[in-house]
Amino acid sequence: MVAANREMAAYCFDTLVAHYNSEDAPPPAFDEGQHPLFVTWKKAVNGGEPCLRGCIGTLEAQYIITGFRDYALTSALRDRRFPPIQAKELPTLECTVSILTDYETANHYLDWEVGKHGLVIEFTDPNNNARRSATYLPEVAAHEGWTREEAIDSLMRKAGFSGHITDILRKSIRVTRYQSTLFTLTYSDYVSYVRETRGAAPSINGVKHVNH
Repeated sequence: MVAANREMAAYCFDTLVAHYNSEDAPPPAFDEGQHPLFVTWKKAVNGGEPCLRGCIGTLEAQYIITGFRDYALTSALRDRRFPPIQAKELPTLECTVSILTDYETANHYLDWEVGKHGLVIEFTDPNNNARRSATYLPEVAAHEGWTREEAIDSLMRKAGFSGHITDILRKSIRVTRYQSTLFTLTYSDYVSYVRETRGAAPSINGVKHVNH
């Protein structure tokens, strides 16, 4: 099984840095076929716990190099929940890459484990018959301290449902569970990686960024 690793996270940083420099990213140090994947950016401020800054990916298999290149930029610049990440924010960022595996249809909405499974839910909105869907990666429910029911309810809100959530509605949900491997790289560790592998720190428009 292909596992998320440092080179993949570094390539996402490479892609973002190259975007700010209006150039192409260096060729990645991996070529691992096709898999569903996500790119998550978080930002640490004043030594506090990193806060979400962007997270977008695909539940369909993608060529990993193309997928990480595309979603590194999409999650950083076009996550509608956040303003685009600016170059000056780079030293505060960390990047988590996720490769999704082991898709299974759950027997019911509670047929999954917090911290082990990510979820895709699909259901029909009883108010307008719209089809709704949403996903959370495996680490989300555990990080938030949710029970399985709380995670499902939050996912329904994420999917755009604004009505009253009943147990009957919960039982109507189709749940696909999955697992993932992930790797998190801070900007400081990315700078160290670039120095190790290329002999120089990364730069933005000619200005080198170094560890602090």
